[in-house]
Amino acid sequence: MQTTDSIQKNNGERLMRILVFTLIISVMNGTMFNVVLPVISKQFQISPSQVSWMVTGYMIVYAIGTVTFGKLTDKYSLKNLLTFGLIFLAAGSLAGILASAYWMMIVARILQAVGASVIPALAMIIPIRYFSPEKRGRALGTTAIGTALGAALGPIIAGLVSSALNWQVLFVIPLLSLFTLPFYRKYLDNEKGSASKIDFIGGILLAGTVATLLLALTNGGIGYAVTGIVLLILFILRIRHAADPFVKPVVFKNKSYSFGLAITFVLTAVGFGVPFIVPQLLSQVNHLSAAVTGLIMLPSALVTAYMGRKGGKLADEKGNSFLLSTAAALLIIGFLCLSSVVGMSPIFISLFLILSVPGQSFMQIALSNTISRTLPKEQIGIGMGLLSMFNFIAAAVSTATIGKILDFGTPTIHLNPLPTNSAAFVYSNIFLALALLVAVMAVLYFVLFGRSSKMNTAQRVEKGQM
Repeated sequence: MQTTDSIQKNNGERLMRILVFTLIISVMNGTMFNVVLPVISKQFQISPSQVSWMVTGYMIVYAIGTVTFGKLTDKYSLKNLLTFGLIFLAAGSLAGILASAYWMMIVARILQAVGASVIPALAMIIPIRYFSPEKRGRALGTTAIGTALGAALGPIIAGLVSSALNWQVLFVIPLLSLFTLPFYRKYLDNEKGSASKIDFIGGILLAGTVATLLLALTNGGIGYAVTGIVLLILFILRIRHAADPFVKPVVFKNKSYSFGLAITFVLTAVGFGVPFIVPQLLSQVNHLSAAVTGLIMLPSALVTAYMGRKGGKLADEKGNSFLLSTAAALLIIGFLCLSSVVGMSPIFISLFLILSVPGQSFMQIALSNTISRTLPKEQIGIGMGLLSMFNFIAAAVSTATIGKILDFGTPTIHLNPLPTNSAAFVYSNIFLALALLVAVMAVLYFVLFGRSSKMNTAQRVEKGQM
C-alpha cells in the first residue's frame, strides 16, 4: 500500500510532465508573437515601440496575475484556479481570432494574459510542494525544458503559420492547453492555505504604475510620467498601511532576497530582450520572412531544451554560483559575438544565439534557486510569487525600452567598430550594452552571495550558524 509521501512523489512526477507541455504552450503564446511583430507593424502602420505592446501589455497583466493567482491559492484549490485560468485563456484566444483592429488584438492579449498567468503560479508551487529542497533544482530544470521547447517551437510555428496562412491564426495555439485540464484535476491535491482577503486595490495600483510609466517611455508625454509617479506613491502608501497588502513589505527586510531580486530583474530584462530584438534585426537588416526568422532562432532553443535539465543538475551538484558563472560567460561571449556579426549572414546570428539563449536559461535556474534559499520557510510562497511577478515586469520593461531605442533609428555612436552595415549599428550597440549589463550583474551576484551557494542564508539560520 502506497504511503502519502509516495503518492505525493508520484503525483509530483506526473504533474511535472503535464507542466512541461503546459509551459510549452504558454511560452509559445509569447514567443510566437515576437516573430510576427514586424508583420503586425507593417499591417497596422505602427512603430516598433507601439507594436511592442502586443508583448508588453501581455507581460504586465501576466505579472500581476501571477501574484494574484498565488494569493488565491490561500483561499481556493489550485485545480479550481487552474480550471478558471485555462478557460479564460481560451476565451482570450477566441477574442484574438475574431479581432479586426489593433486595439482589439491588445484586448485579446490582455484576456489571454489573465488566464495564462495561472501557469507560472503553478510552475512555482509544484516544485515547492511536491519536491524536497535538494531535488528542487532538477524540478526547476525540468520546467526550463518546457520553457525552452516553447521558445524553440514558437518562432518556427509562427513563421510557418504566418507564411502559409495568417499570423492571426496563432491565437488558436493556446486552445491546446485545454487538453491538460483533466490531468491536472486528477493529480493536483485540494490543499489550500488559510483564507485571506486579496488587496485588489494594491494590485490595480501596481499594474497602473507599470503601465503608465511604460507608456511614458514608449509614447512620451509628461502626463503619463506624472500619473505613473502618483500611482507609485499611492501603491507604496497602500502596501505600508493595508491590513493584508498586495505586496507585503516585510519580505524586503531580507537584504539577501531584495538584492537578489534586483539582480534578477536586470538579468531577466536582458534575457527577454533577445527574442524581441532578433526578429526585428532579421526583418529590418537581413530582410528575412517570419518563416526564415523562425528557422534561424530554432537551433538555439533546441539546444536550450536539451541542456535545461542539465542546468538544474549542475545547480544541485556544484552550486548555484557555478551555474551562474557558466551562464554569465555564455551570455557575455554570445552578446559580444552577436554585436560583431549583425548585418552579416544570418547563419552567424543563429550560431551565436546558441550561446546566449542557453545562457539565459541557466541564469534563470541559478537565480531562482538562489533566491528560494534566501527565504525562510514561511516566506517562500510570497517571495517566489514576487520573483515571478518582477520577472514578467522586467520582460515588459525590456521590450518597451528596446522598442523605443529602435524608434530612434541609426545611432551616431558606434560602440563596436566591426559591423559595417549602417542599419545594423543600433542592434550592435544594444547587444554590447546587454553584455556589459550581464558582466556588472554577475560581479554583484558574487559580491553578495559569494562563491558557494550550496549552504545559503536560510539554511545557515535553520542550522544555528548565524
